[in-house]
This record gives sequence, structure tokens and C-alpha cells, in this order.
Amino acid sequence: QLQASGGGLVQSGGSLKLSCVASGRTFSSYAIGWFRQAPGKEREWVAAVSWISETTAHADSVKGRFTISRDNTKNTVFLQMNSLKPEDTAVYYCAANAHWSSYDNADQYGYWGQGTLVTVSS
Repeated sequence: QLQASGGGLVQSGGSLKLSCVASGRTFSSYAIGWFRQAPGKEREWVAAVSWISETTAHADSVKGRFTISRDNTKNTVFLQMNSLKPEDTAVYYCAANAHWSSYDNADQYGYWGQGTLVTVSS
């Protein structure tokens, strides 16, 4: 089970930190990814981290502004979002994928948390 939180309303240029807590099973060999979906748009991969190796990947649209990380002691994956823009407004989801090689493919993620809404005002 994955539980996402940390969304909210922030002004353009501001920051937010999302959290995704894993419980109920071990995801130690999984990739944990963040996706987002804006109204009327397709779901978009944002970032992913390998739980076991800490390898990370970020979409070009957020590279240099967002950082994914994980804390094994808390079974939590974070998404630090800085320099937020109005186009970052979306519902953000965390998900788990058994295969790192497909970290940006939503269809390969078998476990999904509920979304958390991020709204960036201009």
C-alpha cells in the first residue's frame, strides 16, 4: 500500500515536498515513481528512484527543479519540488514498479497510491 501526501496550494516559484509512505508489504526491490495528471491531460511520469540502489531519474520537464529521494528507515519516498510553475499543477501519484528498467512506463507500475493535489498559482 502506498500513501501520498504533502500537496497544497503554493505560489509560482515556491516549494512543496511530497511524501509517499509504503506499508503492508516490502518494496525493497522495487522502483518507486511519481506521476502527475493535470485536468484534461494524460498522466505524465515525473521521477523515479530505485529502492535498493538509490538510482534516480527525473523527467526533463522537472530536471533541476524536482528531486526524488527515499528514506529506508521511514519506508518513505519524497519528491522535493522547487521553483514551482503553474504548469506543475496536477494531481500527483506515487506508484511501485517491480522493474527499474521500465521506470517511466506507467503501465508497468502495479501498485498505486491515492493522489495528492498540487496547485501552483501565478
